[in-house]
Amino acid sequence: MLSPQPRVLVVINPASATGKRGAIGSRVADTLKAEGYAVVALIEPTADALANSLARAMSTEPPLAVVAVGGDGLVNLVTGQLVGSAIPLGLVPTGTGNDLARGLGIPDTIDASLAALVSRLGQWRDSLATSGDSAPTGIRSIDTAEVEIDGVRRTFVGALSAGFDAAVNERTNRMTFPRGSARYVVAVLAELVALKPREYRLTVDGETRQVTGVLVSVANNGSIGGGMRIVPDAQLNDGQLDVFIVSAVGRLRFLRIFPSVFRGTHVGLPEVTIVRGQTATVESAGIVAFADGERMGALPATVRVVPASLRALA
Repeated sequence: MLSPQPRVLVVINPASATGKRGAIGSRVADTLKAEGYAVVALIEPTADALANSLARAMSTEPPLAVVAVGGDGLVNLVTGQLVGSAIPLGLVPTGTGNDLARGLGIPDTIDASLAALVSRLGQWRDSLATSGDSAPTGIRSIDTAEVEIDGVRRTFVGALSAGFDAAVNERTNRMTFPRGSARYVVAVLAELVALKPREYRLTVDGETRQVTGVLVSVANNGSIGGGMRIVPDAQLNDGQLDVFIVSAVGRLRFLRIFPSVFRGTHVGLPEVTIVRGQTATVESAGIVAFADGERMGALPATVRVVPASLRALA
């Protein structure tokens, strides 16, 4: 039976716990309390501490939902504990990229995203109260991806970067300015000096190919880096991965291609290849992979799609 005051966990990015974005977390919690939910706000100084705090809170009593107030990195932390469960993810995007929010159609302003969250959460609560979990409303089921590196498996929702894009990810994480997707663009320009082709061995659904390229991503979602639509036809519920490859190009040609990625018009260019499948293994020497903006580890990496494994309030 659903509690008259359902419990909702609000997880706030530890990097945003103070200042303007910290105030957003408090606003989200206060808004949900006013809607009649028993809100538990989770704020910790580090990502590890926050993950442990979330695990404890979920084991104490399964919540109605878990709401992430942050960006794709925080989503990565939260989804690792929600995958395969009936508990949905809510999202108020305040990060640099916010690509999952974009893929889910969640508005990119605080007011609009919070209003959408309240609406969807209310639908989910009401459907549970009237019909249990047999006819859920207010949520959708989406795919996640599982990456295995050195025998360790981790979940991501967006994309695994394993080339020039991974170097850009690492630089972006070190930067504090500018805000938003502009930070990713600046990081691209800074890393362009070191752009050089790499030799890859890619195996997609058992078919292996040797590739010389500058950029390789294994995507579940359609965009990375705050709106770079690397695989514009990707869907979060299609049970497929999209492997995005940019072949060996020089710096000037890369600069010419780069703006078209934001529009999704790069598909069909001779330097661009997209291969679809349910599993993908990426092998190359000296490359560290990132997923959802988080460091995963050195290649090789094997990724498999996990269909309909995450519920989202969207």
